[in-house]
Amino acid sequence: MENLISLVNKIQRACTALGDHGEASALPTLWDSLPAIAVVGGQSSGKSSVLESIVGKDFLPRGSGIVTRRPLVLQLHKLEEGSREYAEFLHLPRKRFTDFGAVRKEIADETDRETGRSKQISSVPIHLSIYSPNVVNLTLIDLPGLTKVAVEGQSDSIVQDIENMVRSFIEKPNCLILAVSPANQDLATSDAVKISRDVDPTGERTFGVLTKIDLMDKGTDAVEILEGKAYRLKFPWIGVVNRSQADINKNVDMIAARRREREYFATTPEYKHLANRMGSEHLAKMLSKHLEVVIKSRIPGLQSLINKTIAELEAELSRLGKPIATDAGGKLYSIMEICRLFDQIYKEHLDGVRPGGEKVYNVFDNQLPAALKRLQFDKQLAMENIRKLITEADGYQPHLIAPEQGYRRLIESSLVTIRGPAEAAVEAVHSILKELVQKAIHETLELRQYPGLRVELTNAAVESLDRMKEESKKATLKLVDMECSYLTVDFFRKLPQDIDKGGNPTHSIFDRYNDSYLRRIGSTVLSYVNMVCATLRNSIPKSIVYCQVREAKRSLLDHFFTELGKMEQKQLSQLLNEDPAVMERRNALAKRLELYRSAQAEIDQVAWAK
Repeated sequence: MENLISLVNKIQRACTALGDHGEASALPTLWDSLPAIAVVGGQSSGKSSVLESIVGKDFLPRGSGIVTRRPLVLQLHKLEEGSREYAEFLHLPRKRFTDFGAVRKEIADETDRETGRSKQISSVPIHLSIYSPNVVNLTLIDLPGLTKVAVEGQSDSIVQDIENMVRSFIEKPNCLILAVSPANQDLATSDAVKISRDVDPTGERTFGVLTKIDLMDKGTDAVEILEGKAYRLKFPWIGVVNRSQADINKNVDMIAARRREREYFATTPEYKHLANRMGSEHLAKMLSKHLEVVIKSRIPGLQSLINKTIAELEAELSRLGKPIATDAGGKLYSIMEICRLFDQIYKEHLDGVRPGGEKVYNVFDNQLPAALKRLQFDKQLAMENIRKLITEADGYQPHLIAPEQGYRRLIESSLVTIRGPAEAAVEAVHSILKELVQKAIHETLELRQYPGLRVELTNAAVESLDRMKEESKKATLKLVDMECSYLTVDFFRKLPQDIDKGGNPTHSIFDRYNDSYLRRIGSTVLSYVNMVCATLRNSIPKSIVYCQVREAKRSLLDHFFTELGKMEQKQLSQLLNEDPAVMERRNALAKRLELYRSAQAEIDQVAWAK
């Protein structure tokens, strides 16, 4: 089952490289869901020595006060016997360290890069992987030592800052706690025990480690603690004997130190009966074994989280759109496809699949009739205006039977006023068509990816509508002009019959301009104009639909497509010059999706192998 921890280590490194830590998200991330072991203890509790004993190498900075000022995520990878040991930092991915003295220096230097040469702390972790045949597969997180008092050069909040940082790691339910306490101090005052009890009151996630057993006062021992009588945890306490400062100064290697540790527990009468579960070697094996068990138990939850996250990533990538093609043909194809999507959405608005097209009908059914009714024909057909136009039309030769030229002038002067409502209807439909362009642009999600194309497509569609509006205006006004240019003869042929039924056709030449006669002329003209209005009320919408609505559905982007075909690759690239933030987001999501899919495949494989 060693490959299970290696798999988790691999996923953790990938998560870290992608920044998938979940600091800014309320949702659990893959990193948060992966089990790990956090090492907790007070300053000078022996935390660093315990870690070095597990690794079997001197690699951690040493000194007084706060030495660990940033979390150190330590991943141990077991190699085959005879393999050469080396270390790698995540921030130096192509550099291998075989000198562990250089590893110690790089940890100190990388800490200073983040915090400066001060005694301040940072929650930004350092990631270190160590490959060795002398380690077990394991992930440990070394946290800054808990302290009770700020020293010179530290902020007053340092005590609380360190505690908050430690809690942010160990409060996670998938985090195991390695609580390190020195045996030569009262366990009741242990910082590690206190904070572990706060976040894990049942002790189910906590492993107690007792250091400095060999430094206890004469006549005292740690048997009651190690046997779980003084403070019981779910897992037995483990005692370790680290190298003394004199051993460190003499460069006593870890292999010799481990051997002396085993001898200490085997030969010390108080601890002989516990020797088989004491020491740093046993601690490393026990942690590795338990971590494997925890990881195995978390597999169903990991699978569920991964599947859910993959679906969310795929949905967001779909929303952001596909990456841009590199060649001119691919770019042109992408643009054409996006334009077709826009065009389809636009047609759906006009056809009633989406809202908006009904506004065009409202223009024809309400606005145009209302505008025609508001026309003031009474002004054109006022008595004085009729007398004036009839007289002017007669010229030097008075009309003999009916004032035909006068009729024509009265009718033309009345009909010409219909141009206003006709033109207003063209403009109203034009405004609606432009509004629907904006709606379709907004609803074409692919256009959000390319602001340049969005602007050009909008401009092209509006320009196309402008051209259609001008053609529609010409055609619609021609309908009005046609009614002015040729009068319906049948209408006037009926006039004598109407006169025979109730009128008096024998007007004297001298009373042809009397009020009664002029009123009859006005009434006749008004009847004719109303008839024409009724006709135009039906024909104007047909002209507008034919010239604007139908053309918008048929050829809105034809001119734009023609221009696209003439563009060079540089111009096409400018149209597809998407927002850099979107491009960066898509790349990050694609990498994260690749990570999760890889994790999904490997975890599924392990799950099936169970």
